[in-house]
Amino acid sequence: MSDPFHTMIDSPSSPARRCFMITPDDTAEVSPLPKAIRAVGSGVIALRAVNSDTDVLHPVFDGERIDVRAAYVRAAGTTVTAIIGYC
Repeated sequence: MSDPFHTMIDSPSSPARRCFMITPDDTAEVSPLPKAIRAVGSGVIALRAVNSDTDVLHPVFDGERIDVRAAYVRAAGTTVTAIIGYC
């Protein structure tokens, strides 16, 4: 596959090069660290951003994208059906 952007530097604001499913877990870090996450289903995502000291409960709508580098997505408090990570 030809990629005309392969020489461009990746940054948090550039388009994602990889997508993956995030399984909420109360202790494990999200790996790889995403640029953003997307909710599948309306509800709440319990997360901690990469440079934060505390978790937050983030209400979301189905399909909503959150531009956050989530180091943790907690099982406790998360009610959405699924979460997609973008990096």
